[in-house]
Amino acid sequence: MILLVNPFSILAETVSPIYMQSFVILMLVLIIVGTLLDIIHKKNVKYFFENAKKAKLSATKTLSSGEKISVISKTIISEIATTSELGTGKRRVAHLLGMYGTILFWIGSVIMIFCYSNSSSDTPSFWPIIWHVGAIMTVVGGSWFWFFLRVDVYSEAQPWYRIIKADLFVLALVASSFFGLIWSYLQYLNLDDRWDDKVFLVLFIISNLVLFGGVYWSKFAHMFYKPGAAIQKNLAEADGSRDNLPPEADAPKQFGLGIKRDEPKHY
Repeated sequence: MILLVNPFSILAETVSPIYMQSFVILMLVLIIVGTLLDIIHKKNVKYFFENAKKAKLSATKTLSSGEKISVISKTIISEIATTSELGTGKRRVAHLLGMYGTILFWIGSVIMIFCYSNSSSDTPSFWPIIWHVGAIMTVVGGSWFWFFLRVDVYSEAQPWYRIIKADLFVLALVASSFFGLIWSYLQYLNLDDRWDDKVFLVLFIISNLVLFGGVYWSKFAHMFYKPGAAIQKNLAEADGSRDNLPPEADAPKQFGLGIKRDEPKHY
């Protein structure tokens, strides 16, 4: 069964594991370099810390260590781990599929490449399952988002095939998982040295180079910024500083039946 086969151990019959491991290390270096360049150019982190420092001056309460830990824990469990800020709709489901699928896919890749990429290795069955299931989840969640849930497609009537720089991350992410699955399947078929699996292996490599090499130009770095921003926002609400925003207005919550006629589609 293909889900139980480690594609990297098969590849190790023709490619030394050291090359696969070096490729993973290169991807990690590209993430670090791209993120640092993004930080230097956009100054996101500098703004984040300056804004947090400024907000503390208007705090109405000093949080204890226990209270801070409680706020951070709730944020990690609710907003980061389950993306509760997206509500309960399709957008949240697609995001969770893509997020956890990617995590499983990357973890499975690293473990199998560094621990079981030798052609004689006996890979525990759950690692190939994690790898394949993660890739499938990423393709489903990313494709669902790309074709049906993107703001410019869903709310602004733009065609699904319109591509801008901000789309680089999701497209490369879906492509790497998609090509990886096809490459794994073709290797599993053992087509007697046909070119099919080699073509998709090259596409798998290229899509990963675009994904990790394009950190500076894509939204990849946002994965590191968003958790910090969510934690800071909730800490600011807990200590009363509210990021220097005015308090919520004591306005009525009833706006009449007219507001229910059309579901909001703008984000």
